Amino acid sequence: MSEHYFSQKPQSKSSPKTWSYQLREKEYTFTSDYGVFSKNEIDYGSRLLIDHFVEPNKSGSVLDLGCGYGPIGITIADTYPDRKVVFADVNERAIKLAEQNAEQNKVRNTEFVKSDRFSNLADYTFASIVTNPPIRAGKQVVHAMIEESRRVLDESGEFWIVIQKKQGAPSAKEKVTSVFGNVEVVAKDKGYFLFRAINI
Repeated sequence: MSEHYFSQKPQSKSSPKTWSYQLREKEYTFTSDYGVFSKNEIDYGSRLLIDHFVEPNKSGSVLDLGCGYGPIGITIADTYPDRKVVFADVNERAIKLAEQNAEQNKVRNTEFVKSDRFSNLADYTFASIVTNPPIRAGKQVVHAMIEESRRVLDESGEFWIVIQKKQGAPSAKEKVTSVFGNVEVVAKDKGYFLFRAINI
């Protein structure tokens, strides 16, 4: 059976790769590896989310759910240094890489939690949750991430999700609307849709 980036303990041989990438007009250095999502570059969906994310009109932490090696959360934490960004992923290797990447980019307003969705986040609340979800984990997992997000979002908190049309954007939009009662298409490009909902 092939291994996926949402495996808890990747068994693939580690072969770290470090490279630089410009996000929000700033150069960042990332280390990625086998067994994590988008090993060789920042995927387009993540870039769309990074480019369009704005902080909410309320205080509180931001959660990068399914953070991978951390480009979304690191860029957000660097852009908004007065906010804490919590990085969560089920993948042990991904969490370690995210922590390493935050360190090598000198981003300190961070916290790292190994968590299967919200299994280790029950005591947290957030002003914003951002996710580029693990599509290959299946629709059921992605929809559970949407549902469970509302429980830890503060009132008036924001939920952001980026997803490709061909990988389930229409059904994800319906799910977000059913959970939050609202949804906004913040951006769409190259088949990717970036949705935002408010926890009202």
